[in-house]
Amino acid sequence: MTDWDAAYDNRAAVGNAETYLDRWKTDASAFRDAMLLRLSCELNCVYGEKPRNRYDLFLPEGEARGLVIFIHGGYWRALDKSHFSHLAVGPLSHGWKVAIPSYTLAPEARISDITKEVANAISVLAKAHEGPIRLAGHSAGGHLVSRMLCDDNLLDDDVYARIENTVAVSGLFDLQHLPKTKMNDDLRLDDEEVKSESPVNFNPRENARITCLVGGNELPEFVRQNELLEGWKPSGAKVRTISDQGKNHFSVIEPLADPQSLLTMSLLN
Repeated sequence: MTDWDAAYDNRAAVGNAETYLDRWKTDASAFRDAMLLRLSCELNCVYGEKPRNRYDLFLPEGEARGLVIFIHGGYWRALDKSHFSHLAVGPLSHGWKVAIPSYTLAPEARISDITKEVANAISVLAKAHEGPIRLAGHSAGGHLVSRMLCDDNLLDDDVYARIENTVAVSGLFDLQHLPKTKMNDDLRLDDEEVKSESPVNFNPRENARITCLVGGNELPEFVRQNELLEGWKPSGAKVRTISDQGKNHFSVIEPLADPQSLLTMSLLN
């Protein structure tokens, strides 16, 4: 590989990428409006001191089975929770609450800072809501949820013990090549942070369970990355890797809004 910018440029690889982002924004807004009418959501809840330390919470009908926390992508430097509200439909249909936090973006925050913010969001949500927890994340969000399973123990034992399953969609688990890209002007990754923020450099915590799912039509680098946490298996982690054929980097996350999709079932079963 000589062009690492091209290796990670999902918007260039998917010619109509902007139409996905525009549709997500519209669908997410309509979903929030509908949930507000039903008094089934709590918006812009605070979990930390930074301006973007906010989450939206969506509530199922009846007693909840537990809590799904979805962490958005955008290469740690774009997007926010408002693009993804509608993805709560799949878990909600099975009786799960769904929380979607935002976090401070690069260059204002480094990836290590964002990781700590996400850990804090999960901890605050765990304190406020009883029952099992399931984590899901897309792209940079896939990296962030996998970090919660690493043996540097970002989460307290009592919170970690409640995480029954994690799904990383198009996740990035090895950051070593990102400093070779133009986006590193924002990310500011150095050798030390590459090492400390790459899940492949850690062992998994006890009883870690993760599904790594990638679109069959994604860039080769994302297909490669999807297999990396297979290396956790000798340490006792339950790791499953899936290729969702026909999906690109953007369409691969959309089935979370489908109650019966492979993605939703992988998270909830």
